[in-house]
Amino acid sequence: MKDKFILDACCGSRMFWFDKKEPHTLFCDIREYDKGFIDNRQNRELHPDMIMDFRKMDFPDKSFKMVVFDPPHLIGKPDGCRMTKTYGCLNAETWQDDIKKGFEECWRVLEDYGVLIFKWNDASKKRAELLRIIGREPLFGHPNGSKIPTHWFCFMKFPEKAQQQEVKEDEYRFQ
Repeated sequence: MKDKFILDACCGSRMFWFDKKEPHTLFCDIREYDKGFIDNRQNRELHPDMIMDFRKMDFPDKSFKMVVFDPPHLIGKPDGCRMTKTYGCLNAETWQDDIKKGFEECWRVLEDYGVLIFKWNDASKKRAELLRIIGREPLFGHPNGSKIPTHWFCFMKFPEKAQQQEVKEDEYRFQ
């Protein structure tokens, strides 16, 4: 693992990666499927380097320079549906706690001054609710009022600002 500086904590089938075998990245997911697991995408497969739950990762603190966190965006969808097979699904009862734990784990394994890239889609829950749940304010991302349902957020772990970086309860920030 010495040459792995980047962690993709929920890699899925690595759809947004230009190089799906990027050599400095450790690809993790809780699922694994062979080609053909999606009926309309026969070549799609899901083979992480490590099978791991993003809510509890077996890495020491500050292990990675960059963490990519693209958790499932669907909440409470049936297991057999195509979207759930493709992207995974969060439990309707525990999704808030799962997202919070996942973000905290990603933050824990991120080095000081490391970068966390967080991807979210408003398919089931809006970004304002998501940002309140994780409790941190991103450096930048899609602007408020964006009509695009997929949001990318960039966070940086500033150790001296750890307390200052927490999200304030100002509702207007996330609308």
